[in-house]
Amino acid sequence: MKEKWKNRIVEKIKSLRFRIFIVSVCVILIPIIVLSLFLVSMATNGYIEQKMKRFMSNNTMLKNRIVSEGYIENSESESINAQIEQLAQEYNCSIEVINSQHKIIKDTDASKIGKISISENVIKGLRGKNIVVKNREKEYVEYAIPLTTTTATVDGKTNTSILGVLYINYSMADVHTYRQDLVRYMLLMDWLMVIFVLGSAWLCSRIFTRPIKRVENNINNISHGKSNQYSEKDYTEIMRISDEFKRMVDRMNMQEKSRQEFVSNVSHELKTPITSMKILAESLLGQQGLPEELYQEFLQDICKEIDRENDIITDLLELVRMEKSETEINISSVNINEILETVLRRLKPLAENKNIELVFESFRPVIADVDEIKFASVITNLVENAIKYNNMDGTVTASLNSDHRYFYLTVTDTGIGISEEDQERVFERFFRVDKARARETGGTGLGLAITKDIVEKHHGSIKIHSKEGQGTTFTVRIPLKYIA
Repeated sequence: MKEKWKNRIVEKIKSLRFRIFIVSVCVILIPIIVLSLFLVSMATNGYIEQKMKRFMSNNTMLKNRIVSEGYIENSESESINAQIEQLAQEYNCSIEVINSQHKIIKDTDASKIGKISISENVIKGLRGKNIVVKNREKEYVEYAIPLTTTTATVDGKTNTSILGVLYINYSMADVHTYRQDLVRYMLLMDWLMVIFVLGSAWLCSRIFTRPIKRVENNINNISHGKSNQYSEKDYTEIMRISDEFKRMVDRMNMQEKSRQEFVSNVSHELKTPITSMKILAESLLGQQGLPEELYQEFLQDICKEIDRENDIITDLLELVRMEKSETEINISSVNINEILETVLRRLKPLAENKNIELVFESFRPVIADVDEIKFASVITNLVENAIKYNNMDGTVTASLNSDHRYFYLTVTDTGIGISEEDQERVFERFFRVDKARARETGGTGLGLAITKDIVEKHHGSIKIHSKEGQGTTFTVRIPLKYIA
């Protein structure tokens, strides 16, 4: 039971629906989380910046009043004291006014008045430096602002005097509270977005995988012998897959039909010679006292049928061997011209029986990587067919040429030709253009099928061009260098 549940979980994890769900969640949630963090940081920094601007504005106003009203010499100014107290309460800060002798003349904490301040920032302020120190860990901002006055000298120049330092320590505790409130609101929004994203991702994963489920159902229907149904409103990619699947099914049906036709043809071709031999034998058994010449004629006919049966079986075995993917071909660098001349010389007696002229046209010497024996059978099949299906006193021309990548073998005859509808089927097994004439010539209908397989094993191609009554041309193209 555990193993079953484990397999189901693994299957779900590997499913496209789950992956679409995870990708959708990550693609949406990760930017939302990053954006939330960015907004919290930006809002907090903006809040701090606004507070700093207000601090600086208040500091400048207070500094100007202290200098202009001579508060360093007379610290009893009620208006300035009131402003200091108001500023301290509004911004939760401590304010000290220190004269040039480091003496604290005003402090919101009354206990420090009259004491000496020798802190580092106060000393720097008395030297004329504006000091701003931010301490985020302890949540405060420290200011030390020089209190200066400028007077004109006799020679027209100005003289700056430092009267003291305005020292302010602002609390930044409210920034932490502001940030916490902001984070809390953002977390609430993020959780709402998570719920929305999870629901949307789940819905999208179901919608996007629904057409694939339909394709799966169609495949299951076909595997169980039911009809398949396709939607014209699916995604373009799904429609392409469906169209390709339909084409694959059509090809499979055609292959099955071709297989059945091939089995039927094989049965017929193997049965025909046996039937002929049986009829001839029964004719001899049913008659007595026949002349010896008639016996000889019947026996010769039986021998011909036996040879024909043997040819069919031999070609079938050769075709089966060629179709095996692991079939080895013995590649070697050979002289194609010599192979062609040898085959033509061997077939010359067959051509002379019909007074057919064999012509060999070689445009250049050709050395190529081929299986010598199998390629010789290609030439033999093409030239032999050109002789058999030629007219009396005709011509068969074998041409050999090459370029930097391929060599080309062309076999042309002046025979009966092949109709356009039959040209597409000449490489099918047992197909014959003229069955009656094929019986006379003794062909098995497998020669061109074997020829095409051999050419394709050499990574080549074979094409046919023919017109009825004008002859036929077969063109073979094979690479000069064989690459396994």
